[in-house]
Amino acid sequence: MGDKSGKQDVEYGIVPINVMASMSGLDFVRAIFARRLPEPPIMQTVEPFDCTVEPGAVLIHSVPGLRHYNPIGSVHGGYAAILLDSAMGLAVQSTLPAGTGYTTLEFKISFVRGMSETSGVIRTEGRVLNAGRRVATAEARITDAKDRLLAHATTTCLVFEVPKGSAKG
Repeated sequence: MGDKSGKQDVEYGIVPINVMASMSGLDFVRAIFARRLPEPPIMQTVEPFDCTVEPGAVLIHSVPGLRHYNPIGSVHGGYAAILLDSAMGLAVQSTLPAGTGYTTLEFKISFVRGMSETSGVIRTEGRVLNAGRRVATAEARITDAKDRLLAHATTTCLVFEVPKGSAKG
């Protein structure tokens, strides 16, 4: 399915854990970005967006709009938090073997410049710093079209084996 511009419609949903566990992390993230698997529902809040992945690195292009504003007249920090956390987490996921998952233990965000509906396309880039057997760390940056830093973050993730027979999403 697609619209008149030729872009594919985005499907949102939860991928069953057994499906995720059956794929390498890189294949899993690529399948989501290629729209062979549904996008996580949280991404509805930041659309429109476009994503790419390489092992240990995720790039998300998005456009902040008026619907992302907070009561004080600027883009809500939660918009940046979703993008940064997603880029870092999916970068970690892209390094994991089949049967392995992760969860965020903590993350820290620093806001440098505000965003508005006139910011245009912004770039969120997440990169793995270290991917161990039990812990992974990553960082991410949001920049504008002029390559100015808007926000940056770091995360620590717990890496774990997905229990055999997991079927819930």
